[in-house]
Amino acid sequence: MNSRRSFLRTTAATAAGLAFPTIIPARVLAASPNGKVRHAAIGCSNQAWSDLQVLAGSGKIEVVALCDVDVAAAAEARAAFPQAKFVQDWRELLGDMADQFDSVNVTVPDHMHASMTLQAMRQGKHVYCQKPLTRTIAEARAVAEASASRPQLVTQMGNQIQSEYEYRSAVELLKTGVIGKVKEIHAWTSATFPQRGRPAGADPVPEGLNWDHWLGVAPVRPYKKDIYHRFNWRGWQDFGGGPIADFCCHILDTPFKALDLVPPTSVQAEVPKEWADSEEFRKENWPDWAIYRYEFAATPMTSGPLPVTWYDGGRQPDPALFQGATIPGGGALFIGEEGTLLLPHYATPRVLGRKVELPKLEPRNHYHHFIESILSEGKVKTTSPFSFGAPLTETGLLGTIAARFPGKKLDWHSADMRFTNHEAANALVRPSYRDGWAVKELS
Repeated sequence: MNSRRSFLRTTAATAAGLAFPTIIPARVLAASPNGKVRHAAIGCSNQAWSDLQVLAGSGKIEVVALCDVDVAAAAEARAAFPQAKFVQDWRELLGDMADQFDSVNVTVPDHMHASMTLQAMRQGKHVYCQKPLTRTIAEARAVAEASASRPQLVTQMGNQIQSEYEYRSAVELLKTGVIGKVKEIHAWTSATFPQRGRPAGADPVPEGLNWDHWLGVAPVRPYKKDIYHRFNWRGWQDFGGGPIADFCCHILDTPFKALDLVPPTSVQAEVPKEWADSEEFRKENWPDWAIYRYEFAATPMTSGPLPVTWYDGGRQPDPALFQGATIPGGGALFIGEEGTLLLPHYATPRVLGRKVELPKLEPRNHYHHFIESILSEGKVKTTSPFSFGAPLTETGLLGTIAARFPGKKLDWHSADMRFTNHEAANALVRPSYRDGWAVKELS
């Protein structure tokens, strides 16, 4: 399948054959008395607090509920929205309280995205979920299928830069053929999440933090101060996907949007020898740096099958490719038959060696657009609906699997959701959950 349309047809067809419970009111938007969208936030600190502030800044939501496993982390949000009910258990929020709101944002560590998002959609809620959409490929597919079966629900993945002028203008330039058909892409980020095996011992769990609920679907491990909660979880395989999962949704989103890509046909990883040689590191953490070599099927916007190389942890493409231009700390380089386009992360795109006129585009706020889509009952389309976010997430997660088998080219058959040449890699496609935390769609 060589187009996003084909990918979506497959997803929709799969969803049509699944028995999703339907708990959707006659009118999906049960508006509050003041005509605003009634909204609940899952996650209240760090990025979650930022998300909530921007959503509320639309002036078109009423924050009626807040949820966070950490009472102290929720203090600022609770002070800002004193009228909102607060709970620590998201299952209570999306259970007995579900009739009190219309939409929810899920801004928590990656390993809990699927559980919360799927339950919210079962309850007929519009969902804004931070990127990457899920922690595993099977979860991303389940979320896409659930969304396809509920077209009345508005969804948005939180790769908010995709709505900014810089990225949207790059998409428009590429679609108009400013560099001709694209031959190859290089994408990179300086991000790294260095960790070295699981620390010994345990620290006292802070008062007000429900550590068991923070772990959620993940295997039990002791609490360690400043190691997992609240931010460093991205460096641990049980909770996040390292730089490739974190940043591919911000940097590979433009190639996906402009070139109509679907998940790749193969991926191969290069990682540090120190990490590859350590069984402990490979089971717990992510490499300090990695290079992933993907191949995508041809689309009408490419000159043939498309090689895409991803670099993180300070690795970058060959400087000669930049024709003397300064290499930004992160971004994407599109090499076409008629020129090269550089899109820094994030700054104005430019074609190397010549001036081009940038498109005129109306401003768009990723968060507010989500609310506008709800209020318009879907007539306003979001920039990163789950139908777009799921295959993009899948691509990053393929890299996290390839990292465990460095140097091995893994051939991926997306329609069947399996590697055709590596059974050990297939074991990492579908998650396992600890007792009591099973996800209905993946059980």
